[in-house]
Amino acid sequence: MSKAIKKITNYWRIFSSSKMGVIGLIIILIFVMTALAAPFIAPYAPTATYVGRPFEPPSFKHFFGTDEAGRDVFSQIIYGSQISLLVGFAAAAVSTLIGTLIGITSGYFGGVIDTILMRITDIFLIIPMIPLAILLALFVGPNLFNIVILVGFLGWPGLARQIRAQILSLKELPFIEALRALGANNRRIVFFHLLPNISGLIFASMIGGSVGAILAEAGLSFLGVTDPRVMSWGRIVARSLGSGAIIRKAWWTLVPPGLCIAILACGFSFFSHGLMLLVSPFLRERK
Repeated sequence: MSKAIKKITNYWRIFSSSKMGVIGLIIILIFVMTALAAPFIAPYAPTATYVGRPFEPPSFKHFFGTDEAGRDVFSQIIYGSQISLLVGFAAAAVSTLIGTLIGITSGYFGGVIDTILMRITDIFLIIPMIPLAILLALFVGPNLFNIVILVGFLGWPGLARQIRAQILSLKELPFIEALRALGANNRRIVFFHLLPNISGLIFASMIGGSVGAILAEAGLSFLGVTDPRVMSWGRIVARSLGSGAIIRKAWWTLVPPGLCIAILACGFSFFSHGLMLLVSPFLRERK
């Protein structure tokens, strides 16, 4: 137990040396607690109409004002944090799983398998994500589950290349050669020796991938190809623009959700930077 505590303490010391990483962690925790406590924090249901006058400016009764249907924007933003975090974590998990499997397989086995998998990766890297996501979303249906799978399926190529590069260097180390000499099979080498050595990179990349997933969901919601029944930050912005909020100068229906998207994305980026210090001695030396 003492060794585990000492290891955790050492990890925290390294991570906390990055102010950006700590700030990112605080931002994420604030949004996570907000999402979990949404039923207790939000004064109204996110879809409750005419709780105030349409386009009512911010006040003590409605902190962020109301939209065109008299819905409380503050309540919508509170509940919208649940969707953004869900999509961010779930889609990043899907893309991390795909990228890790392809990267390990390509880097470890090499040869024809490596060539085929890397050419597929190159194809996905050059395909414009948003237009393809729109087409696929319209084809498979705009519900939340499909959006998570879709965003995750399109976000793996960068991680696959990173994992492949790490495996190519690790598999040439003497301890891998010694394991082969002792008769260890490929499955044991990959899962018990290579995978633990890249677990830090995988976790950091997953956190970093959450940024792209959140922005992709917001963009798709803004373009109207997600479930209209789901109240996300991108959907709030899309509805506001569609209802003439700019003409009415109702900035409170646009600025708060846009700021939430930007702040949460920065939080994940900062946190990912702090995590990279744990897995990259080179970055710790440069710091």
